[in-house]
Amino acid sequence: MESVRSVEGEILTKPFLDVCKLILPVIDKFGAAMALVKSDVGGNITRLESKYSTNPLEYKLLYSMVREEVKAKTEKASSSCTNGLLWLTRAMDFLVELFRNLLEHPDWMMPQVCTDSYGKTLKKWHGWLASSSFTVAIKLAPDRKKFMEIIGGSGDLNADMAKFCTTFSPLLGENHKFLASVGLDNLKAS
Repeated sequence: MESVRSVEGEILTKPFLDVCKLILPVIDKFGAAMALVKSDVGGNITRLESKYSTNPLEYKLLYSMVREEVKAKTEKASSSCTNGLLWLTRAMDFLVELFRNLLEHPDWMMPQVCTDSYGKTLKKWHGWLASSSFTVAIKLAPDRKKFMEIIGGSGDLNADMAKFCTTFSPLLGENHKFLASVGLDNLKAS
C-alpha cells in the first residue's frame, strides 16, 4: 500500500485498484454469503480499470476520471466511473469494518460480525431489496473459526488485518471527502 500515493500525495489509480483486487480472494472465502459483494467489487474495479487502460497517463490519478465526468455532467450515470468509485469505496468500508469487528469482537459469531459491519456502512445506502438480500446472504456466512483458518495463511492474521484497516481506512476517507466535494458522496442505490 506504500505505492498507492503519488509523490504529491494523491491516490494513484492502478495501485489503489490493485489493493482492492487483493481483497477479492478473501471475499471468496465467504462463499455464497458474499457472492453479490464480490461481483459488485469486481465489477467496479473492472469499470475503473477499463477507463484507466484507455489512457494510463491521463487517468494516472484516481480522481481524474471523476473530474472528467463531473465536467461532462455524466457522473451520476449508473455506468460512470464516479458511481464505480463510490460503490467500490463503500464496499471497501464494509470490509474494513468487518475486519475491525473480527479483531475487536472475538466472541461474536460471523452473522453478528457481518450484520454490524453492514449496519455501520452499506445499509443506509441500500433500498429494501438490497437490504433484504444481504440479510438472507448473512445466513450463509461461514463459521467464524473456519473462516479465520481459511484466510489465515502462514502469517499473523490479526496483525495483517489491523495493518490493512489502519492503512486503508484513510484512503477510503479521502475518497469520501473528494466525492463529497463534488456533491456525490450521498447517492443511494437506484
